Amino acid sequence: MNQQRARRGHEDDWWRQLYGDGEGGGQAAAGGVAGRAGVRTAGPSDAGPSDAPDTLDDRVESALRAVRAPAEPKPWEPPVRPAAPPPAPSTPIPLPATGPASRDTAPDTPPSRTAGFVGDRPPTYDPEPGALPAADPGALDDLVPDTALDGARYGSLTLRAASQRGDSARYRGEVRRDALLTARFGAGRQALILVAVATPPPAAAGAHRAARDACAWIGDAVGRSYTQLAEDIRTDHRDALKSGLQRLTDRSYGKLRGRARELGAAPERYTAALRCLLLPADPDCRTRVFFGVGAGGLFRLRDGAWQDLEPATADHDTGDAPGSDGGPPRSAPGLAHGPYTAESPARPAPFLFRAAFARPGDTLLLCSAGLAEPLQEEPDFADRLAARWKADEPPGLVDFLAAAQLRVKGHTKDRTAVGVWEA
Repeated sequence: MNQQRARRGHEDDWWRQLYGDGEGGGQAAAGGVAGRAGVRTAGPSDAGPSDAPDTLDDRVESALRAVRAPAEPKPWEPPVRPAAPPPAPSTPIPLPATGPASRDTAPDTPPSRTAGFVGDRPPTYDPEPGALPAADPGALDDLVPDTALDGARYGSLTLRAASQRGDSARYRGEVRRDALLTARFGAGRQALILVAVATPPPAAAGAHRAARDACAWIGDAVGRSYTQLAEDIRTDHRDALKSGLQRLTDRSYGKLRGRARELGAAPERYTAALRCLLLPADPDCRTRVFFGVGAGGLFRLRDGAWQDLEPATADHDTGDAPGSDGGPPRSAPGLAHGPYTAESPARPAPFLFRAAFARPGDTLLLCSAGLAEPLQEEPDFADRLAARWKADEPPGLVDFLAAAQLRVKGHTKDRTAVGVWEA
């Protein structure tokens, strides 16, 4: 204790000499000033040497303890406050409008909403994802990413595929309902590529599961029969192809009906429009096969112009003969159908089939209704897509997605697009 008291007394002496603070008033202060000038003067507290350690570290530590507390202002050193600068002129802070209705009437449209759209004014919703869908911790495999992107190259063809949530689903925090499957069965020249796009009916609870099931089950059916399917495509056995694919499609829709019963759901709600492409990897085979059920689009970009390849009548092959032009562009009728009852056939709409011969420079486009509708209804939209996709080289994945994201006011559904470029 004596050693600590001696050490504290020595630190106090050192402090008074350094800053002139303590007993003795002006005499201590003068001593402090002289100490700062390098001259040590004796004072009342200078009682001689101390046996306490007196190192540089000790002195620094003492100074740090002292400066942690606010120092009292000296009477002879009153603080001088700098003059405050004149206040800047006040400017009103703009309050951005919120909500979809007010966004269209806001005087200044954010640049993010004016980029990448056609029409007189930008769409109501923001172009980027907003709220995430609600998650169930017990069913995290139900979550679907906002955007899916895939691609491949085999022989003379280059494949690009993208699926994304629509503007409306992004705004409301709903899950993407469109489903996309890209799969390769086999290897080498015998390989067969399947691309499947499924879209469930609107406003059906759990509809995205039905779309995923439809893609998975048609993928399973095609994968088990790909060897014979690839051979029928190479040998142009279209009747066999059509009947075989129709049987596989009906089997997949039968499974959907069974799953609806398991879930206690109405069969007309637990279903999906299903559109598929079969693409042989054999570079010597240029036949591309489309089949499916329900709404969507099948188009071909040839010589800078779009052609609608949708089969004109249900269950009828309007395929192109090898080497032919494939016929003039046509518009496809709707596929409206009545209530889906227990007595209905396995699939909810007529079976569609088409085999098309691909020429170098062609671009084949398979898409869900979310992209097919603006392509058919908005000429500016169709022209912009044609300008982006008619290049000699197929686009990269990011460029393909950027073009597919071109927006049109009033078209807010999920969009799924599959493009096949022919070299």
